[in-house]
Amino acid sequence: MADVVLLNKAESIATVTLNRPEAMNALSLELRRALVEAFRDVARDEGVGVVILTGAGRAFCAGIDLKELGGETGQGSAAQAVGGGGNVLAAMEECPRPIIGAVNGFAITGGFELALACDLLIASRAARFADTHARVGILPGWGLSQKLPRLIGIGRAKELSLTGNFVSAEQAAAWGLVNRVVEPEDLLPACRALAADMLSCDPPTLRAYKRLIDRGYGLPLADGLRLEREANLEHVKRVKPADVAERRRAIQERGRRQG
Repeated sequence: MADVVLLNKAESIATVTLNRPEAMNALSLELRRALVEAFRDVARDEGVGVVILTGAGRAFCAGIDLKELGGETGQGSAAQAVGGGGNVLAAMEECPRPIIGAVNGFAITGGFELALACDLLIASRAARFADTHARVGILPGWGLSQKLPRLIGIGRAKELSLTGNFVSAEQAAAWGLVNRVVEPEDLLPACRALAADMLSCDPPTLRAYKRLIDRGYGLPLADGLRLEREANLEHVKRVKPADVAERRRAIQERGRRQG
């Protein structure tokens, strides 16, 4: 039997692939357990700087496996199907490495929530997003009702969540749901190029910056600014002038190449 989650590490990039293409990468109990372990693995591995999350086949992720949710495989109640296997979202949120979501196809309901747990999203032109919680008859438990309105506005979020309609990759980009849209064959190369840009930053600062943004995002502005000042004062204690000078030269050289 094939592994339901594939983990590949190369050049400080960990690629986590949901590998149930025959089921549109639906989140079975087995897959959720494997996904939690994959993110715990990369969180522990100091050789990994950035994570890419994607799906095999034509779907990114179709959400919770409805066969399990309906009890057809003996997995028990709906609550067990949604909550069992460990907390996937917690494992992702606790991962200190930036997570790039490479949305290769359908991202539906729980799969949509999985995408929203990534730090940023690159979408294939074949990607489609939908929130079908209301059609299935369950409420979200992985953050969709709170994250989506903050990302694209409450009116657009209600349109998606209260209809269950699909939105295209292009529309998702126009709404600010994804960072950019690329051709299907360019998806992973684009994500790896973005990961390489991140890897060229100072690793401890990269992790601290991600943590600072995440912690401050849900705070009132004044509290967020206070948090930033405190983080700045703590972080600057570890900064060495010689290191800053070397990085400044590297930034200038990079600017000349990009200019």
